[in-house]
This record gives sequence, structure tokens and C-alpha cells, in this order.
Amino acid sequence: MRRWSLAGQMLVLQLLVVAVTVTGCVALALVQAHELLTEEAGGTARAVAVSVAASPEVVAALSGPEPTLRLQPYAERVRLATGVDFITIMKPDGTRYTHPNPAEIGRRFLGHTGRALAGETFTETYTGTLGPSKRAVTPVWAGGRVRALVSAGIRIDVISARLREQFAWGGLIVALALALGAAGTWLVTARLRRQTHGLGPVELGRIHDHHDAVLHAVREGLLLVGADGTLTLCNDAARHLLGLPRDAEGRPMAELGLAGLLDGQEERVHLTGDRVLAVNSAASRLGTVVTVRDHTELQALTGQLDAERGFADSLRSAAHEAANRLHTVITLVELGRTEEAVALGTAELRAAQELTDRVVGAVREPVLAALLLGKSAEAAERGGELVLSQDSDLDGLGLDPRELVTIVGNLVDNAIDAATRVEVHLSAGPEGVVIRVADDGPGLTAPEAFAKGWTTKGDGHGLGLALVGQAVRRLGGTIDVAGSVFTVRLPVPERVR
Repeated sequence: MRRWSLAGQMLVLQLLVVAVTVTGCVALALVQAHELLTEEAGGTARAVAVSVAASPEVVAALSGPEPTLRLQPYAERVRLATGVDFITIMKPDGTRYTHPNPAEIGRRFLGHTGRALAGETFTETYTGTLGPSKRAVTPVWAGGRVRALVSAGIRIDVISARLREQFAWGGLIVALALALGAAGTWLVTARLRRQTHGLGPVELGRIHDHHDAVLHAVREGLLLVGADGTLTLCNDAARHLLGLPRDAEGRPMAELGLAGLLDGQEERVHLTGDRVLAVNSAASRLGTVVTVRDHTELQALTGQLDAERGFADSLRSAAHEAANRLHTVITLVELGRTEEAVALGTAELRAAQELTDRVVGAVREPVLAALLLGKSAEAAERGGELVLSQDSDLDGLGLDPRELVTIVGNLVDNAIDAATRVEVHLSAGPEGVVIRVADDGPGLTAPEAFAKGWTTKGDGHGLGLALVGQAVRRLGGTIDVAGSVFTVRLPVPERVR
């Protein structure tokens, strides 16, 4: 059996609520209308009774020999004129002078008269000869005493008839209210049905549970940004990778410093304090969907691969240069100029060995020494020069060689790209490690140097210096830029001190 959709259940519930509400309002209105009509009838009866009691004609008739002959026609005229159902004029003992039914004249009045005999006008509901009625009783004063009593009243069934007349119009209003309520409920339900795709509460709950489980289980960060640039949803992975505060949802992306993630690029690299993130963003019906993946380890491996590739390129450059020198030496030998061949060969060998001895002697971190030798050969191949300062003296001091390769390699690469002469200084002491790379290029300012994506080269570059800044921060160091001179200071790890 197919369960009712949420929209269908809401329709039935709202119709019941509307029906109960309207019915309750109608019942309350009927009660109030009955009370109002009854009170109005009592007021009319009171006014008529007081008016008759104060009439000079009534006082004069009471003084005559046959009061009924004069009072009965008068009472009937007033009754018909005012719309009350009866006007009874009676003696103080309750004997009637007048009555709509002449047969009741001379009989005792049915009702209370004590308060009227005491001089008070009052109203009450009482059942008399004409049935239940709302009546008023008042005294007739003459000569300073109560000479008679007047009672005027309207039957309850007449009041009920008036109520039914009003209810006929009220019924139309009620029917209209029900129709409008049902129409409004149907419109709301139709919209709800579209938004919930006709699913019931169980299905919606299951979808929510699945959505919540998937959202918080995936390792990739997920953000949903509204059309106004406000972060509407983010999962746990996104909070962790981007370092978002707990109250991030509902805040503008610009305020969170993440406005750059909404540029619609694929595989955009985003750097945080210690992470390299791959970001994808795409527009959707609800706004922009941003996915974030952690590429920190991949980037580290890529950096190592780049270093190895650099070593290979450097060796290729050295081999190419050595081959050129060897061809020259062979040619000189073939020409019989052996002395010149020996001089050229030994000079090249001596220069290469001096450079190797100089670098290896000053830099006792093998990976870093190999990097510098390779970069020196690369610079020479490109028509430049890489020089290690005379006062350089460095061992690793327990620092991660991969981080040192990232820092020195990227600084040297950027210097070689921008200048023809690059000088590298490396030293270590009790206060830590100092790495200084200077070139004869135009230089740049500190703010732009470590901005992710800043570069003087073409597309696809601009991460090197940003990665340098990231590595320096991971090692707890600082980096200063003064034109074309980059100075990195790294503290010595506690375990080495």
C-alpha cells in the first residue's frame, strides 16, 4: 500500500484545521449573537415598560372606574408599534389589567414582582403564558406610591428566529471562508508537493539520513554557496581542510577569505597554512558547488619528483657540457695539438672538481649539495651563473631534507628565471639555519612574492614562492624579501639542541 506523501498529509491536516477553526468560530459567533440579541431584547422590553409606566394616559386610566377599558387598547397599540410580544399592566398584587390574550385579563401575572414593588426596574428570563420570554418589570408611580406594575417582553422563540435569519447570512460567509481556506491549502500543498517531489515523511527522513551520512563521511570537502555569495552548507572535511570556524555557515565567502574559490575553475590550487588543496567549483541551480581535495602529500611527492627531474636535467646539462669539452679535446688530439688538449681537459676537470669540492665541503646535506650542483650546471647551460658564497657552511641540523629542497630549489629556480647571476649563501649556527638567495634581477616586493599564483612567467606557474612560504611556516621559520634578495631563517629543532 502506497503511503501518503507529505504534501497529501499536510493537505488533510490543514483542511481539518481550517474546518475545526471555522466551526469553532461559527459556534462562538452564534453564542455571542444569541447573547447579544437576548440582551438587546431585554433592553427593548425595559425601554417599552418604562415608557408605558411613565405615560400620563396610563396614570389617568388607573384612576378611573374601569382601567382595563382604557389600558387594553393603549397597550396593544404600543405593543404593535414597538414590536414586543406583550405588554401587561397589572395591579400591585399581580392581577392583570391588560394582556395580548384577553382571556388572561384578570388573572395573576406569572413572574417575579417583588423588586418592582420595591421601586426597582429589572429584567429577567421567565416562562409565562406565552412561553419563555425576556421581560422587564417596572413600577407605575402615582401620588408618591406604586399604583401598578408594567411588564413588557419578547419571546425567546422570536429571538431565536432573528438569530436564524442572521445565521443564514453567516452560513454563506462560513462557506466562503471554508472555500477560500481549502483553495489556499491546496495551493500551498501543491507547492509543497513539487518541492518534496511527492515523497512522504519516511522517504524524506531516509533521504536526509543518507545525505547526512554521505556529507560527513566523504574525505573531500564540500561547500554549497548561495547566489549571494553566502556559505549555506559545508561538511566536516571542508571545515578541517579550510580551517573554517564553527559559525561559518551563513557568513559571506568574502568574509571567510574564500571568495577566490568561486571563479568556476577546475583543479584550482589553493594554499592554506600547511596544506595544498585542489579546488573545483561549478554553478548549480542552488548557487555554486565547491569541492576541495587534499593534495598536500601528492604535492610533496610532486616536489620530490621535480627535484629528481631537476637532478636529471642538471646531469644532462653537465653531460652535454662535458661532451662538448670532450669533442674539443679529441679534435685537438687529432690535430696533433696534444699539449693544448691536455691543458683544456685538465682545466675543465679541475674546475668541475673544485666546484664539487666547494659545494660538498660547504653543504654537508647530500641531497641539498646535489641540488646545488645540478642547478649550477643548469644555470651555466642557460648562459647564467650560480655561485655559492665563500662563507657558506651548512649541515642539515636535523631539518627535513625535503623541506630544504623545496625552499632552496624554488628560490634558485625563480632567481635563474629572472637573472643571469645568482648567489646562494647557506649557513648554520646555534640560532638556526640561514638561507640567502640573491640575484641581479629587478626583484619584487614582499606582499606579491608569496601570493599564490604570482609569477612573471606564463600560465601554469606561480606556486613556487607560495610553496616556499608554506615550507618555511611548517619549519617555524621566517622569510624576508628585500628587492632581489630572499633571506630565510629556520630554527634548529629542539632534539638537535
